[in-house]
Amino acid sequence: MLKLNDITYSVQGRTLVENASVTIPTGHKVGLVGRNGSGKTTLFNVIRGDMVLDTGILDMPKGWKISGVSQEVPGNEVSLIDTVLAADVERVALLAEAETATDPGRIADIQARLTDINAWSAEARAATILRGLGFEPDEQRMPCSAFSGGWRMRVALAAVLFSEPDLLLLDEPTNYLDLEGALWLEAYLVRYPHTVLIVSHDRELLNRSVGGILHLEDKGLTYYTGPYDSFAKQRLAKRAVLAAAAKKQDAQRAHLQAFVDRFKAKASKAKQAQSRVKMLEKMDTIRAPEDAARTVFTFPEPEELSPPIIATEAAAVGYGNHIVLHDLNLRIDQDDRIALLGRNGEGKSTLSKMLSGRLQVARGKMVQSNKLRIGFFAQHQVEELRVEETPLEHLLRERGAEGQAKLRARLAGFGLGADQADTEVGRLSGGQKARLSLLLATLPAPHLLILDEPTNHLDIESREALVEALTAYSGAVILVSHDMHLLSMVADRLWLVKDGHVKPYDDDLLAYRKLLLSADKPTDKPKPVKKKASRDQLLTLKSEARKAEERVNKLNDMRDKLSVKLAAPDLYEDARKGELETWNRKYAEVMDALERAETLWMAALEKLEKESAP
Repeated sequence: MLKLNDITYSVQGRTLVENASVTIPTGHKVGLVGRNGSGKTTLFNVIRGDMVLDTGILDMPKGWKISGVSQEVPGNEVSLIDTVLAADVERVALLAEAETATDPGRIADIQARLTDINAWSAEARAATILRGLGFEPDEQRMPCSAFSGGWRMRVALAAVLFSEPDLLLLDEPTNYLDLEGALWLEAYLVRYPHTVLIVSHDRELLNRSVGGILHLEDKGLTYYTGPYDSFAKQRLAKRAVLAAAAKKQDAQRAHLQAFVDRFKAKASKAKQAQSRVKMLEKMDTIRAPEDAARTVFTFPEPEELSPPIIATEAAAVGYGNHIVLHDLNLRIDQDDRIALLGRNGEGKSTLSKMLSGRLQVARGKMVQSNKLRIGFFAQHQVEELRVEETPLEHLLRERGAEGQAKLRARLAGFGLGADQADTEVGRLSGGQKARLSLLLATLPAPHLLILDEPTNHLDIESREALVEALTAYSGAVILVSHDMHLLSMVADRLWLVKDGHVKPYDDDLLAYRKLLLSADKPTDKPKPVKKKASRDQLLTLKSEARKAEERVNKLNDMRDKLSVKLAAPDLYEDARKGELETWNRKYAEVMDALERAETLWMAALEKLEKESAP
């Protein structure tokens, strides 16, 4: 288990956690929550040993492997699958040693350990993880340099999941995932065999994947059993009890003080008054919990337009000669709340760009209201803010005629107070930058607001504020998001972008989630048709069968060498009884490994035969 005993740590003279203690049992999945800047990421650094505690003790099992997503995102010519396989350093080292080892005993140890860590199924496991995070089989053989930074972060996440550390530390892992990847990660973490500590502002992830919440607040750590919604209820009840106790104590204190003030000058009551003074002095003050400043978003209200505000007829859109989406017959009214569903690469961003006018219709037609104003927010826009300018300077450039007072009020309406308004963007947090970008997108009071992953870097309070603002907003909303809670609270229409088309999805988000996570997806055909394995899949199966056969042959050679060793007469002399026991044990280990290796070989051959059948 992980034990933090009376720990204190600081950053640049600012104490983040003070005299805090908590125990996380082995194998538990725990969400670490707290407001931005409270010290969550710093706690990860402390656990990894990258930072030294000011005071206290951090205790964990000896030899525990601790790992998180690497910030050194791979950008070399190594393939995705090989990058992920390389993350299991023990497996890599054992395979390398197996190529050169000559001592039969050591060879037996290596093979036994490789079997114990499931080394022979490693490539299939790595491919499954990459597929879950959105990489098709042919993409897994491509070099890391062929992918953008966000996709490389997925490779880094796949690598740490594959390595299966004893303590897995994940800091906002869904920020670079789409909805499908986030749902897959939820399910994967539930099955993860070791301890997980995860920083996330994704309510659905914290509700489905963890069994406890570690709350960092007021320099303290408090552990709550149950998922996030349970934590929220427990915390609310705890705050209510504290507030009631503080109110009761204030009344008691006022009563005692009134008695002292009234009778302290009277000789007959002097002793009683003095005793009440002592009671007041000894009374430990119960402080009512302070409510943090509430995060808000204030969207300007557009005037009403006649419906529809956008309509397409047999439209197609793409890039150059490559058409991504065909036969688009869509209608958007000003009161619509639409969520775009579909796997990454199917065309959700392409559709968003077309509707916002950033991509022209290749054929067919798209008609918009004459006075239509569109606000567009995408994550890349956050990165394109001018880091040397302040938020106020960004607004002055767009709406200088409004005057600073009104612009500061606009910033405050998005949770950016006086201090943040005059701070260079480069020094703002990710959440503060996201709020500024949302403000810039809504500045013209758009009739249609297109939001592509708006919750990245927003904490839970900010996400709830965004839900409230979108619910009250009188314009149309189109959402692309991995945040199931946001989609379920805001969207009332679902469009599925798939196979080059955009069509209404008539079921709900829960059904879509089940569809994505189901191994047996529904089909319109009464009888399932066996899908023929691709050439790459067959090559992979042949490679696995060949490796399994080589493994069996190597173990047979080891068995023969050990048999010769055990046949030596002098090994059975009394003086060598200990050595005989050692060789007998190694022979038993090799036979056990051989039995398992032959089973895996047979399974690989059967699978290859099944997939090769016409």
